[in-house]
Formats: sequence, C-alpha cells, structure tokens
Amino acid sequence: MRSEDLTAQARIRNAAVELFARDGFEKTNLRAIAAAAGVSAGLVIHHFGSKDGLRAACDEFVLQVLTRRARAAGTPDLLGEYLADPDGYRRQVQYMTRAMAEDSPAAQTFVDRIVGESEAVHRAGVDAGRMRESSDPRALAVLNVLLSLATLTMPPALARALGQEEFGPDVLRRLAVPTLELYTYGLYTDDTALRTAAAADEEMSES
Repeated sequence: MRSEDLTAQARIRNAAVELFARDGFEKTNLRAIAAAAGVSAGLVIHHFGSKDGLRAACDEFVLQVLTRRARAAGTPDLLGEYLADPDGYRRQVQYMTRAMAEDSPAAQTFVDRIVGESEAVHRAGVDAGRMRESSDPRALAVLNVLLSLATLTMPPALARALGQEEFGPDVLRRLAVPTLELYTYGLYTDDTALRTAAAADEEMSES
C-alpha cells in the first residue's frame, strides 16, 4: 500500500517501527517519528498517548505479522508472505532483531508465542496421525522456532552462501524444498546417533 493511502495512525506506526529498528527505542524521539510520518508530534500523542504507548502498538503489530510469517517458515507460504510486502518484511525483521538485542519484553513475547503455537501444532499433528511423537515436545518446539527465526533473520552472509547478495525470493525458493525434506524424511539413514545421544542423556540424568 502506498504511503499516501495509509491512515495517519498507520503511517506513524510504520515510521516508528523503522526508526525504533534503526536507532533503538531510547534514542528515537517522538518528533523524529512525527517528521518521518509527515504529521505533528501532537497527532502522535493523540493516537498513541505516549512514546511507550506507541511502542506497545508497534510491538503488537510486528508480533502479529512475524508470528504469521514464522508459522509459514519452511513452507511455500513464506514466499507469498515475503512478496506481498518485502520492504515491510525487512523493517519488521529489523525491529524484532533490535528488540532481541535489547532483550525487550516484545522479543520474549514473540518467542513465547511462537514456541507455544509450534508445540500446539505438533501435538495436534500427533493426535491426527500426521506427525511423529517426540520425546520432548517442548524442546522440539524450541528447535522449530530456532529454524523459523533463522529464516526470518537470515543475514546477508548466509544468503551469499546460496549465491545471493541478500535475503529474498530466490533464497526462500532455494530453502523451501530442503526444509520440508528434512521435516518429512529426516536426515540420518539409521538410529545410531539417536541411540547414542539418548544413552548419554540417560547416563547424565542418573549421575
């Protein structure tokens, strides 16, 4: 959507997401956000009440978008999510990366939310006979989230490892099938590594 087609509230929120991601919450002031959004500082206060109120709105917006995209990570749906708004995607990933670097409540909420959803999806899949049971569903959910976050926050160096200068549709296309192969078929041809790890874990638990 073009900037001029957005409501003033949405323009303020998008400007705040960009500036908070670039400069951090503490260093960004309301006047800079208002200028970037093309509105007055008074209108920012009118819509959001305070800088903390604006950040809470930004947190919730980014949480909703990235949670949806994390669900799609490793599937063809993520390509559509990316292509729908690549610039917005970039801003939101940078925002969450900044939130994680600052160890903000939004980062913890994001991780907790998608871990919980991942665990629920797995348990439902097991009940429906579509997924295999796990010895530790919560740890498996955390592992799934690690993979999702890697997809969401892939740095340029990893993109270049696939022959691309930056994260984009070509990287997503390249990753989609191998990711699903890993989830569907596994990696090892026998259970030697699994039995060895399970035995070591049991031995450590007994010591």
